[in-house]
Amino acid sequence: MKINKSSKLYRRAGITALVVAGMTLAAGAGAYAATKMTLIVDGKQSSVEPVSIKNVTYVPLRAAAEMLGVSVDYDAASNAVSIAGKIVQSPLGDGGKEAVASVNGVAITRNELYGAMLALGGAQTLDNLIQEELIGQEAKKQGIVISDQDVEAEIARIKKQFPSEADFQAALQQNSLTLEELKNQTPMQLRIRRILEPRVKVTDDEVKQYFEANQAAFDQPEQVRASHILVPTKAEADEIMKQLKAGADFAKLAKERSADTGSKNAGGDLGYFGKGVMVPEFEKAAFSLKVGELGGPVKSEYGYHIIKVTDHKAAKKATLEEKKADIREQLIRTKVSDLSAAWLAELKAKAKITNTLPEK
Repeated sequence: MKINKSSKLYRRAGITALVVAGMTLAAGAGAYAATKMTLIVDGKQSSVEPVSIKNVTYVPLRAAAEMLGVSVDYDAASNAVSIAGKIVQSPLGDGGKEAVASVNGVAITRNELYGAMLALGGAQTLDNLIQEELIGQEAKKQGIVISDQDVEAEIARIKKQFPSEADFQAALQQNSLTLEELKNQTPMQLRIRRILEPRVKVTDDEVKQYFEANQAAFDQPEQVRASHILVPTKAEADEIMKQLKAGADFAKLAKERSADTGSKNAGGDLGYFGKGVMVPEFEKAAFSLKVGELGGPVKSEYGYHIIKVTDHKAAKKATLEEKKADIREQLIRTKVSDLSAAWLAELKAKAKITNTLPEK
């Protein structure tokens, strides 16, 4: 939809012509047998049912005209029928003519911005708002309230799925999300889950079968937790190592000197990692060090690393007993997700929804 800059009002082009052309209107057909027909308006089937009598098509004028976006008025005094295109007020009113930007003195108005945003994603945005309102109403009916603490707990649960804060932040970036946007989306997801969870059942057999099919994924591999300081030259690395051996604080030096922007603000902490994650030179050194021991400088394609191992976890086989709660929760979430699309469709079908957003 394009809004004309010269006026806050706009018309659907050619509406009157569409009503007048393409259909024959007649009267006095009551004495003949009628055959019902289908009326197509702007490519869509109309609820109005024309009839054909002796090869002449009859359509209720007001119904057909109004579906095409025009007004039909009858003046009894003059015995006249008037057909006119409906004038639609800009949704922004007089404020739509205000400039939000200008290029070489030529204004770009709020109306133009609204039209462009509507064309880019207005329909989807409105559909999302309708869906969110439906879910909110259903949650209110069932007495479901999502608190800030619920949101924070869910964010914490999501973070636990990642090895480190850096990995979590990277996942947000990959999905074009900020933490604030994730928090804003979380309440709706929690409402859906609380509404649908009572419909979901997970048996002990399902939990056991899932564990047996995915046991390798639950087993804990050998892991170390390490911090590092990355610098471009060996001379700089040797100088830092000398300071550390003299008692300098590792985390402080990492924040000041490390070239690794992903870990320097955390004092060089890389979190826990298993074999096959880091570059070979770094991995070999890290897994050979004892907890608390310094290593390096180690050269890799990124520069020179000074490494400090802060913890070590031996490989450990998972048991069903220790994992069954997590598996049950995961299966419940999966089943809720599987149910949600059909449930939302059912909710929409039962609701009275008015959507007057103009079509493109």
